[in-house]
Amino acid sequence: MAKSFYTYIRDAWKDPDDGKLAELQWQRKQDWREEGALERIERPTRLDRARSLGYKAKQGVVVVRASIRKGGARKERFTAGRRSKRQGVTRITRRKNLQRVAEERTTRVYPNLRVLNSYSVGQDGSQKWFEVILVDPEHPAIENDDDLSWICEDQHTDRALRGLTSAGRRNRGLNNRGKGTERTRPSISSNENRGR
Repeated sequence: MAKSFYTYIRDAWKDPDDGKLAELQWQRKQDWREEGALERIERPTRLDRARSLGYKAKQGVVVVRASIRKGGARKERFTAGRRSKRQGVTRITRRKNLQRVAEERTTRVYPNLRVLNSYSVGQDGSQKWFEVILVDPEHPAIENDDDLSWICEDQHTDRALRGLTSAGRRNRGLNNRGKGTERTRPSISSNENRGR
């Protein structure tokens, strides 16, 4: 059976640092470093991934590339007295994954749009890039679309900020089931932050 066009794209992205895609990514990252933290783009870099997450090339659908710096929390050293062991400066990480942070920053800059989903497009030594798919809930083309009209309903406001996207649900531990997940539902805070 013949492979589809999207299968070839997916196979190339399984190892982006090898083959023809490596040189293309090397050039892309040089351009991306010169851009701002959030950059609206005409079309997705990974068309296969975007389409699988709900992207459509139509009015009302927007793609934004977000860059997020890598690493843990940047904590300042305390001026008050305490021993070094209790300083808590190094090796402190945030409780949100970087993909969720990218979605939240994007939805704050585009408050009239709603985050549909996002995916990774690359990283270097200091930052990661994600492409966030946004949808305009007021656009007639979206309201009349059988696949995307659900996002126009009121309960989907601020999806990214409430952790309702795929990255948010994964970060909240909602993809896990069975033993060890007793305190992840209905939410982590409802279980006195002892979940996940």
